[in-house]
Amino acid sequence: MTPDQITILAILVVTMAMFIWGRWRHDMVAAGALLACVFFGLVPGAEAFEGFGHPAVITVACILILSRGLQTSGAVDIISDRLLPTHAGAWTSTATLVALAAVLSAFMNNVGALALLMPVAIMMAQRHGLEPGQVLMPLAFGSILGGMTTLIGTPPNLIVSGFRAEAGLDSFAMFDFTPVGIVVAAAGIAFVLSAGRWLIPVRKRADVEDFDTGAYLTEVRVPPDSRAVGMTVHKAEQAIEDSESQIVAMLRGEQRISAPHGNRKIRSGDILIIEAEPRSLVSALNALGMRLEEDKPKSAPVESEAAREVRGESEPPDSKKNADGEETREQHDERDKSRESEEIALMEVVVMPTSGIIGRSARALRLRTHHGINLLAVSRQGSRTVARLRTLRFRPSDVLLMQGPLDALHEWAVNSGCVPLADRSLRLPRRREASIAGIIMLAAVVGAAFGLLPAAITFAAGVIAAMATRVVPPRKVYEAVDWPVIVLLGALIPVAGAMQTTGTADLLAGLLLDHAAAGSAVIAIALLLIVTMTLSDFMNNAATAAVMCPIGISAARTLEASPDPFLMAVAVGASCAFLTPIGHQNNTLILGPGGFRFGDYWRLGLPLEVIVVAVGVPMILLVWPL
Repeated sequence: MTPDQITILAILVVTMAMFIWGRWRHDMVAAGALLACVFFGLVPGAEAFEGFGHPAVITVACILILSRGLQTSGAVDIISDRLLPTHAGAWTSTATLVALAAVLSAFMNNVGALALLMPVAIMMAQRHGLEPGQVLMPLAFGSILGGMTTLIGTPPNLIVSGFRAEAGLDSFAMFDFTPVGIVVAAAGIAFVLSAGRWLIPVRKRADVEDFDTGAYLTEVRVPPDSRAVGMTVHKAEQAIEDSESQIVAMLRGEQRISAPHGNRKIRSGDILIIEAEPRSLVSALNALGMRLEEDKPKSAPVESEAAREVRGESEPPDSKKNADGEETREQHDERDKSRESEEIALMEVVVMPTSGIIGRSARALRLRTHHGINLLAVSRQGSRTVARLRTLRFRPSDVLLMQGPLDALHEWAVNSGCVPLADRSLRLPRRREASIAGIIMLAAVVGAAFGLLPAAITFAAGVIAAMATRVVPPRKVYEAVDWPVIVLLGALIPVAGAMQTTGTADLLAGLLLDHAAAGSAVIAIALLLIVTMTLSDFMNNAATAAVMCPIGISAARTLEASPDPFLMAVAVGASCAFLTPIGHQNNTLILGPGGFRFGDYWRLGLPLEVIVVAVGVPMILLVWPL
């Protein structure tokens, strides 16, 4: 091994370990890997950022923008309303929903497709007496499988197509992935809807009617007239025992008391952190005469400057502002009066993996002062925290219970990258814009499918058309792009190129063929698919494709075979991450609403991946001969 090969392997090992560790966001890790390659001379400095102009990167960004147009215009709502049965049984309804998700995912971002259909899935589960997870897991897996069927269905397919072009062949066409992808997807979906449905962990809910997502950790304040004043913690828990609630922590001034002793007395002004179901919480509050900490009375006294500084606010919400266009006291009072006349509602929202609020707290977002809404509770599956709600940093798949005017709640959810777990009937589809959005997407797909223009150019033209027709307002265009994914792709493409230029890809391919595949192309393809699939379960699928494509191409050259079946094996493997909630964003998105735990996915995911290998390898060899 040469020094360059040792260096690039070390960088890749550290990069993959960082991906799996998950402490740093994947775009940060990818950018660090790229800079490390530049520092060690593996990637010329002048070529370091050429990956950001790669056609695959441009195409992914454009598809995300066009997908946003389909979402916000209500095009998908119209399709789902017309295609989903309203009076069918549980199995038929679930099967239709999963099939719709698979079809939508073939032509739009599959995370967006899942986000749009999640509320429908939860209502469907409620209607048929199922737990949310029994519908959400098939829906998530179906949307992942559907994405592998077209060039634009998932970023790994675009990356694989780009590597094929760099290998001296033409890029894959729009439907080159379809013969293999549709058979694998059909086999996988058939398994999920038949025998697989018995493998889905059923997490019981006390209250499915309210889209229950597990016990909330909620802050309640003890007012002076509360019956809890003077009670011991033990007696207070006895009083709320019928509501199946429990006191898990207490805040008294600056003192935080985790698991307070049963003999500790409750005082006026204490804040109790109670673990309870949403409906049970109401009973607990009534039993002790307490109120939610964030549900402040309208006559609350003005806070001192010191108290506001503790919260990180520089001025009270009703203070006068300067004359530079900022809000005055009178304007603030008028806004409060208008809000009082609006319908105040509770809404549960799930934090998407791409949400801009991840890592931030309610205090940092200034939910009340800037948006006029309150955070009442947080449901975080698999862990318990007694942090203050206002300082609790949000994580992907957290379910938040929000309070405020309906319009404000919906607007905040959309702008923050959260999915309301409720009926979306308030967002009326705009039929004209929905039709335009559908026509633009269809025209872009047809243009790319028939090779009229390169895919990146076709979809870029679609974005311009969407902006011109205001299907996607120009000011919202950049908000529709998942920038961490774009940075990830742009950074890893040169790193993957360094694997080829240093001969590292040939070295790894030789090890794969000599020691594992014994020189057999068929075994090599199967192993390549399995290794890619395993990596994809623990690291970003686009990153997995970028790392494995050079190895697949080198293996094909060593065996003097066509690179196409090897690249297809990488494409299928990178798209099939079913073992963990971190392997794919769709898996993460259903973690909270489905009440799942980290280890719940493999029960259905492992046999599904076995089926993917069993069906995928023969189909690859049949459609793409060696």
